[in-house]
Amino acid sequence: MRIYLTHLLLAIILVNCNSKPENLYESETLIIKQISDHTYQHITYLQTNDYGKVGCNGMIVVDQNEAIVFDTPPDDEASVELINWLGSALGSRVVAVVPTHFHKDCLGGLAAFHQRGIPSIAHNKTIQLLDSAALLPQQGFDNFTNLTFGSQEVVVDYLGAGHTSDNVVAYLPTEQVMFGGCLIKKLKAGKGNLEDADLDEWSTTVENIKEKYPDVKVVIPGHGPSGGQALLDYTIKMFLPKNQSD
Repeated sequence: MRIYLTHLLLAIILVNCNSKPENLYESETLIIKQISDHTYQHITYLQTNDYGKVGCNGMIVVDQNEAIVFDTPPDDEASVELINWLGSALGSRVVAVVPTHFHKDCLGGLAAFHQRGIPSIAHNKTIQLLDSAALLPQQGFDNFTNLTFGSQEVVVDYLGAGHTSDNVVAYLPTEQVMFGGCLIKKLKAGKGNLEDADLDEWSTTVENIKEKYPDVKVVIPGHGPSGGQALLDYTIKMFLPKNQSD
């Protein structure tokens, strides 16, 4: 009996570890999934000419009725829906929003946050690359910053160019969850939009992330399902220079 119970317990643990996070909320424009005790993945949609309707990820970190949002939805309507859901479902007030690079899928809904008095923070390179006052983050940082709220501290870090010259990642050390944004590819993804990419540096930048954050357990990419460090390895291999990948 003891052996049977041990095997049963192990099977339950394995099922839970391998299961995908379920949707906490779903509408035509917004999906919310819980990733860990304090982190959530938000998914909204961007209509593009080249790829059609694209699902776009962001991360939310919540603690003590406060929340920080990483990447806005692509438009104001979905951003309002996200802000309202955080207030009604989690009783949480958004205290900051952080776009991880300058493309629309990261900050297209920034005006909705500003209209509610929510401060925005971004890498100074992101601010320099933007020419729209409505989508201009209010505060800048160089390379690295810690955002403290409740009892949590989130690291926002620039480790090099890749998808864009300004892409940053966000990491919650207490739960080892990272938002890689569009710098990190989902498994089996193609290379995607390379219009502003630095193909020479992309692999090196992700290698820098692996070296600096070796304990990361969950990685949320800019598009597609979350996963483990395999997403970092997949991205590194995809963008290795030809003379290194042969």
